[in-house]
Amino acid sequence: MAQVFSEKDFHDKIVLNYTDVIGEKLGGKVLKFSDQWFAEAANLIKPKAPIRDATRFVFAGAWYDGWETRRHNEAEADWVIIKLGVSSANIIGAEIDTAFFNGNHAPFISVEGVQLSDDNVDSIQEQDWEIIISKVECGPSQKHFFVRDSVTDKNYTHVRLRMYPDGGIARFRLYGSVVPILPTDKNTVLDFASVNNGGVAISVSDQHFGSADNLLLPGRGHDMSDGWETTRSRQPGHVDWVIIRLGAVANIKEIIIDTAHFRGNFPQKINVKGINVVDESKLPDAKDKEWEVLVDDTKTGPDKEHSFTIKKSDSYSHVLLTIIPDGGVKRVRVFGTIA
Repeated sequence: MAQVFSEKDFHDKIVLNYTDVIGEKLGGKVLKFSDQWFAEAANLIKPKAPIRDATRFVFAGAWYDGWETRRHNEAEADWVIIKLGVSSANIIGAEIDTAFFNGNHAPFISVEGVQLSDDNVDSIQEQDWEIIISKVECGPSQKHFFVRDSVTDKNYTHVRLRMYPDGGIARFRLYGSVVPILPTDKNTVLDFASVNNGGVAISVSDQHFGSADNLLLPGRGHDMSDGWETTRSRQPGHVDWVIIRLGAVANIKEIIIDTAHFRGNFPQKINVKGINVVDESKLPDAKDKEWEVLVDDTKTGPDKEHSFTIKKSDSYSHVLLTIIPDGGVKRVRVFGTIA
């Protein structure tokens, strides 16, 4: 079974603490589906919010920004199989958005998972699918938030979204804890801020133009839309910040702050601090003096990777990036070894 959450509770308890492990921007991919006559299944994992153009029609009929199947499905449900964008993950909760599907929305959905060593989804037997979120009702043109009652240690590589019996869903988000493949050699240098290694942006001052979780994505992106960007500040002394939980407690060797594509709106300066906490409920806020300076106030430039060598011998579980006074950053890299 799954609990139904409000949007605020889901954001505070799930979105800020876990990762959307199927998102296209993270590398999630639709591998197979039962039907996509009216609208493509790949739209489900697009990063941007769905839109509607009631004047637009295509060969199949009215255009929809989501996944929509034919009417009168004779099977129990339509389905889509999605490969996670990370190596594997423990699944915590899901968001189902039926935006603009009104009268043609999916009446019910369920989510199942499986662990595969490759992408041969044709080898999956029906009994291999394990229930993550049991069949639950959906309404028209609204967001639905579901959180699992109990979470096991089982991690999944592929998931199947089913809608009963047919209809449309605009977006599908699936949040969980990334289970990275960490090296056995503790001298191996990894990027512990990377979402692929379990990094999560758990708190942020502002993300008006671009979300803070973009900071942890692989690659340098394609434009300003897949970075973190805040509103223009007007008050003297203003700063923006983001706290990142590293994928493991690490001895940090190098930090990279990348302003790729931010050419007229990069931060004037940045600084980076770190801390090691066992109990995250006791993590100090961004203004607390407990944070240890790793990179002092440093001027930044446009469209550039700024590299900083860290010579401290301490280990850290979290880092705090502060941008002065505001602006946009594309990526944060925190390279080090497992403590």
